[in-house]
Amino acid sequence: MGIFERLLSVWVGLCILAGVFLGYFFPGVFEFFAKLEYAHVNLPVAIFIWVMIYPMMIQVDFSSIKDIGKKPKGLVLTLVINWLIKPFTMAALGWLFFKVLFADFVDPASASEYIAGMILLGVAPCTAMVFVWSQLTKGDPNYTLVQVSVNDVIMIFAFAPIAAFLLGISDIQVPWETLLLSVVLYVLLPLIAGALTRKVLDRRDNHERLNHFLQLLKPWSIIGLLATVVLLFGFQAKTILAQPSTIVLIAIPLLIQTYGIFAIAYFLAKKMRLPHNIAAPACMIGTSNFFELAVAVAISLFGLQSGAALATVVGVLVEVPVMLSLVAFANRTRHWFE
Repeated sequence: MGIFERLLSVWVGLCILAGVFLGYFFPGVFEFFAKLEYAHVNLPVAIFIWVMIYPMMIQVDFSSIKDIGKKPKGLVLTLVINWLIKPFTMAALGWLFFKVLFADFVDPASASEYIAGMILLGVAPCTAMVFVWSQLTKGDPNYTLVQVSVNDVIMIFAFAPIAAFLLGISDIQVPWETLLLSVVLYVLLPLIAGALTRKVLDRRDNHERLNHFLQLLKPWSIIGLLATVVLLFGFQAKTILAQPSTIVLIAIPLLIQTYGIFAIAYFLAKKMRLPHNIAAPACMIGTSNFFELAVAVAISLFGLQSGAALATVVGVLVEVPVMLSLVAFANRTRHWFE
């Protein structure tokens, strides 16, 4: 990671401030962007998110899936955490905090939307940033690739049903057409585009042209993230300034979820006697979120200025510094797995 990537949480914070400032003093600009939508999909946000997601999907090598059976335990851990535990603990924490503990501080309609945003974060396992966390913990890059590839394939089929089920439990009406459109637009199509790009650039199987292309796209991916943050906080500017404590209220259950899921995954990894170079990335995949997908779906389902969209963006703010702290912890406890 270069200095720009290491300080990503700082840039995200600055973009949040810029978005709030611009949204408050130049609301007409954001109202114009808000009107640019088709089938409940905001076009400027969709473009920026595609700029983020496309480079990530190019990194996914589906040929690695053939190696699943060689070391299944690490993959089993990731799948159990991502699809059987994490979405449900996130929904439970959202309900506990915004329907019970914070009920006196948040109106019921906003509380339901914050819960929805948290659920969308919980159902979207991380894709791209996992490669960074794996590298920082000296993880096995090939095995990490297998885990990410399998998770992305499962996400095509499991994201919409699990999200709809949990949103339904939270008494939120789910527009199935919009949810399925979001999965196609932000998961299936980027995966296909990434796979085709990889096939064209990596015909010689030496990764030289592929890696060069990814390096060219890397700055644009971060720019897409930061531009999305500016837009989203610009849309939310008046709400945030009227209720600044909302950011803190959303961040609390997200922090508990992140550290709690990592603790469960790390404990299970040690009990399963996984080597550290597989255990650490497996736990990182289960802990972090595909927040780009969550942001896009929240906007499509609930709107740009919704509490759900705000909750997913707070997830962006929280994730980077928290994950870096977990990377440091995993490196300090490497001897636990010897």
